[in-house]
Amino acid sequence: MLELSTTLTTVHFLYLIGVVVILSVMAMRRDTPIICIGFLFLLGLAATGSLAGAIQAVFNSTLYAAKEFMEIIATIALITALSKCLSELGSDYLMMKPLSRVMCTPSVTWWILGGVMLLFSLFLWPSPSVALVGAIMLPLAIHKGLTPMSAAIAINLFGHGIGLSYDFVIQGAPAISAAAAGIDTAQILTMGSPLFLTMGAATVVTAFLMNRKTMAGAGVGLPESQPQKPGGEKPAFKKHQKAALFIAVFTPLAFLGDILLMLGFGLKGGDATSLVSGTATLLMMIGAVLGFGSQAPEKVTDYLIHGFLFAIKIFAPVILIGAFFFLGGEGATTILGEQYQAGIMNDWAVWLAGRVPLNRYAAAALQMAIGAITGLDGSGFSGLPLTGALSRTFSLITGGATPIFAALGQITAIFVGGGTIVPWGIVPVAAICNVSPIELAQKNLVPVAVGFACTFIVACFLL
Repeated sequence: MLELSTTLTTVHFLYLIGVVVILSVMAMRRDTPIICIGFLFLLGLAATGSLAGAIQAVFNSTLYAAKEFMEIIATIALITALSKCLSELGSDYLMMKPLSRVMCTPSVTWWILGGVMLLFSLFLWPSPSVALVGAIMLPLAIHKGLTPMSAAIAINLFGHGIGLSYDFVIQGAPAISAAAAGIDTAQILTMGSPLFLTMGAATVVTAFLMNRKTMAGAGVGLPESQPQKPGGEKPAFKKHQKAALFIAVFTPLAFLGDILLMLGFGLKGGDATSLVSGTATLLMMIGAVLGFGSQAPEKVTDYLIHGFLFAIKIFAPVILIGAFFFLGGEGATTILGEQYQAGIMNDWAVWLAGRVPLNRYAAAALQMAIGAITGLDGSGFSGLPLTGALSRTFSLITGGATPIFAALGQITAIFVGGGTIVPWGIVPVAAICNVSPIELAQKNLVPVAVGFACTFIVACFLL
């Protein structure tokens, strides 16, 4: 039986104040790392009682978070490096071209465009996939009569919504949530799968039904910056024709082999991620050797630099934010000392469990609200350490399943901040489709809200 009593110290109250301040700053659409650094210093000062200890706490917490995120950072970097290699060879064009034959109507085109974006987002992540899918499939989609806004909605919801929130291949988002919640990534992906599927289905079906009458255009509205005409060949393809063709065929086969190995050997979590990352790295190397010959060493270096710069650019603020929120869980012991065995948030959970009546349904609604608020910074990932830590807190208080709470926070944080609701997170998709990011956000608002409502209802049955 869990002992529902604990002693709250200055550190606990400082941490709670920090959470409130960080959420408030996020709600004002301002960056939060500076706030996190300040509170890390204050928490270190309160915990150690010395200036040196406070300064060390800032670095130690940052180092702890960086270690927790390193696997995800490396995975994103290596897959982004592969994406650049595919683009330079022209293999990306060849992989997309066969789909042009089945795009017969705007409605069918919308689902194909979304499905391809989802597929590439699961293996390449949405950010590089936007350029990949948008630059090649968008001209084809417009040529088939789909309006740029409808195309943007499909790319956005399938990629930055479903693909980024579920993320069951690369497992970046669930890995962050699981690390903060103190559970295994596979638990979120398996127990939370009904929530991810409900959110995805409800959102895209609602978006399709709301926009089906206005999907058809006149084949106009394509951004002037698009480098090719519908059905035209990418210049890189002619230059590296044999290598491009081989890599275009071998790449999907290699990733299909990864999926079969995952299913056959039950590979999950870090094992599955390392398999995909290793495959991407080898494909990049093979593509560079076949396509560029003696220039391959320099090309591989260029791809790796590009990939890691991209990954660090995304995760640099997330590391500092995670450094603060990891104090809510097991990270507190490593960073602040042995006296914080359960984690600061968990101490608050025990305290609240004995004093505040909070049922699992109210906790689920609160978790979704907090996830949505954290997404206001336009990242989607910055709030995952908080929602992950809160999932364990709410589980202790209400007896609900930690993975379900974690999945709820992950879904709302990603859908809001990952690039479907906040205009400042939608700019890449809006730019490549030549539409207004504000208008795109407005188009997404109702479908995403419907998805949230349906997901909450399903969660009430699963908790």
